[in-house]
Amino acid sequence: MTAAPSTAPPSAVRVLDRCRELVRPELERAVARLHPWVGEMAAYTFGWCEVGGTPATASGGKGVRQALAVLGAEAVGGPAHAGPTAAVAVELVHAFSLLHDDIMDGDVSRRGRPTVWRAYGTGPAVLAGDALFALAVETLAEAPAGAGGAVRLLSAALADLVRGQADDLLFATRPWTGPERVRPEEYRTMAEHKTGALLGCAAALGAALGGAPPATVAALDRAGRDLGIAFQIVDDVLGIWGDPAVTGKPVHSDLRTRKKTLPVLVALDTPVARQVAGLLESGERPDTAAALIERAGGRAAALREARRRIAVAEAALAAVPLQAGAGGELRALVDFLVRREL
Repeated sequence: MTAAPSTAPPSAVRVLDRCRELVRPELERAVARLHPWVGEMAAYTFGWCEVGGTPATASGGKGVRQALAVLGAEAVGGPAHAGPTAAVAVELVHAFSLLHDDIMDGDVSRRGRPTVWRAYGTGPAVLAGDALFALAVETLAEAPAGAGGAVRLLSAALADLVRGQADDLLFATRPWTGPERVRPEEYRTMAEHKTGALLGCAAALGAALGGAPPATVAALDRAGRDLGIAFQIVDDVLGIWGDPAVTGKPVHSDLRTRKKTLPVLVALDTPVARQVAGLLESGERPDTAAALIERAGGRAAALREARRRIAVAEAALAAVPLQAGAGGELRALVDFLVRREL
């Protein structure tokens, strides 16, 4: 999701800040092991420097995934090293995926700065992404406990992420209407893979390295996956009706780029499908398209699905024993990430 000014309640802000402070030194130590040029690109990705290596304090994002990893470990009573180790691996994979996503999507900016491929070139950006992924696997392989299972969790999440990205790219080639159109259920699967898999992996990795039993690891993975679907749906809603001052995107941005998001797909399953499709295909009058999609129930249906997924995530967390402090912070973070927009 696009970086935006934080509207988190103070408790969520404290959770995110605390986790970033725990993880940042470990992440810096990991990046320092890379080739200096590749390391510079990684540091640029995380907002630590400008092109050329001059120190910077650019936004590196909210740090959601690393917070989930830290809290996942703390919620199962894991040792102090477990959360930061899991968080570093997840942050490296997330950064790798963003580098490659920006190339595939042709995005020229991220968090107010040129993307890595625009700043350094396409080839170097691909190389940096590959290096970050390799470093993530190495980080887990060297973990003092649970390494085998942790690497399997990360590999499975990455496989799902690739599936989700492939489906998302293929959705753009499919028609708006007719038997080959994208169905809402296909979208949900894509969102779970593309967004949910890594959120689930983050919480599950922390728990796995923290020594949690398989049922607890699986429950945290399930919670993160459903959170990811809700997260993506909320992003879809904001991409059409969000305030540009908050989202950092132009109004109706997802309609202008003809993205097949859940509100759109719901509207395309109604009697106004052809009218919606015509407006989207022409790229004209996105305000008219947004109003029509809302009248067709696309916005309301998307928000209902997001709420349902949050309830499933919360039920998964409630079904396993978690330590009160970290478990409460984990639930507060889930609430902040999605429910504030509903």
